[in-house]
Amino acid sequence: MTRHRGAVGATAIALGTVSAGALLWGTLVERRWYALRQVSVPVLPAGAKPIRVLHLSDLHMAPWQRDKQRWIRSLSAFAPDLVVDTGDNLGHERGFDGVAYALEPFRGVPGVFVNGSNDYYGPIPKNPMRYFGGPSGLQAKPSNLDTGELTRFFAGLGWRDLNNHADELVVNGTRLELFGVDDPHRNFDRLDRVTGELDELRASRVTDDAWLGDPAARDPQTSVVSIGVAHAPYRRILDSFVTNGASMIFAGHTHGGQVCLPGFGALVTNCDLPRRQAKGLSVWTHALRAAYLNVSAGLGTSIYAPVRFACRPEASLITLIPRDAA
Repeated sequence: MTRHRGAVGATAIALGTVSAGALLWGTLVERRWYALRQVSVPVLPAGAKPIRVLHLSDLHMAPWQRDKQRWIRSLSAFAPDLVVDTGDNLGHERGFDGVAYALEPFRGVPGVFVNGSNDYYGPIPKNPMRYFGGPSGLQAKPSNLDTGELTRFFAGLGWRDLNNHADELVVNGTRLELFGVDDPHRNFDRLDRVTGELDELRASRVTDDAWLGDPAARDPQTSVVSIGVAHAPYRRILDSFVTNGASMIFAGHTHGGQVCLPGFGALVTNCDLPRRQAKGLSVWTHALRAAYLNVSAGLGTSIYAPVRFACRPEASLITLIPRDAA
């Protein structure tokens, strides 16, 4: 009996030591071990020039996070052709200054953005076990953030607002049709409005191109690359994006699971996205159509849950290439 108790005690001590080590690693090392994930996606027309897209998400910026701000600034050295920001930039009531400092080097680089809930509301303490019961909700009255200040800054950078809007850009000679929704996690999305704007955009494009004698106007779907952008990758959003013709979708929100198990992956996604697609590049299919889906694991965490394990904070450099070059 004494020997059995000793074995149990030794096991408990070992488990406690491993748990403490994992916690220290996750809070002191991994959550600040930033990574740039790079991948190519074949969605452009044949012969098109590649487009380097920097995908940023979930900065959850606090004013004291200078290492994260400097790392984001360093990404300008990769000379992206387009920046896609999928929201949750703010992580503190005074987080805006850190966001502005981090993103200033991208002034003049074409970009688009959508908001996440933490671009509207400040973080609040939560019981992390609630995430295992389903997507998180507002548990207390949060502080309101200055969303307008953030929006004006993005506009000053030259970035387009895709919160329930559609727009288009010509990048490296390819026309990109971009559409997005406001935060689906808080039900701020208006898919009906996005569909309406897309219809108007496509109708005006055909009319204008035909007037200019552009042969591509006769088949606009082959001459335009459609890209959907959302903060939270809920199934209803992804399905609608695919139905509306997206060939590439960018999203964030999941933090890649934030705390993962090696060999198993994300424990939760904080939405109805399958765990296997919690981060990275995958394919989303709906109604016999498909689109590439890039879900960023994001660069930050809530200041009340500053830990990552087996899930490094990341940005993504997605190079869009011609379909015939895959």
